[in-house]
Amino acid sequence: MDDNLNEQVGVLKRREIEARILKPFVEAVGAELGHERTRELLQHVVIEAAEGDGYAMRGNTDSPGLIEFAQMWEPWFRGGALEIEEIERNEARWYFNVTRCRYAELYKELGLEQLGGVLSCNRDAALIKGYHSSIELKRTQTLMEGADCCDFRYERGQSDEAC
Repeated sequence: MDDNLNEQVGVLKRREIEARILKPFVEAVGAELGHERTRELLQHVVIEAAEGDGYAMRGNTDSPGLIEFAQMWEPWFRGGALEIEEIERNEARWYFNVTRCRYAELYKELGLEQLGGVLSCNRDAALIKGYHSSIELKRTQTLMEGADCCDFRYERGQSDEAC
């Protein structure tokens, strides 16, 4: 199924819709299975979905490189969802810092700050893995965890591995 919901409504609005249904579900499942096991299952599902999203993004370009990947991020930034300071963008690296994250603010407003990392931050490395296996995300901190910024460092490996 071709999923173009991100382009239609933006990722922030999509995450809000998802979180509003997930919150009562996660609470109910947590009461049955325990909160740790529920979190593990949720994390697994979110990572698999993000990897699939990355794979779908790769199918939307003839040349799945970092510049093309960066150009596809408009739905994630839409409406000021992420405020960034871009450091570098080329075929080898895309470095930026997120200085404001409305995703983190949304999860806090919804009482889901403990799951924000699972619902959003976990997606980033899986998304790029699905998009191109020789591109890696290195990130040491996030606003969701209380840091001053999120340090996104996408790097293309030395391998010329085909997608």
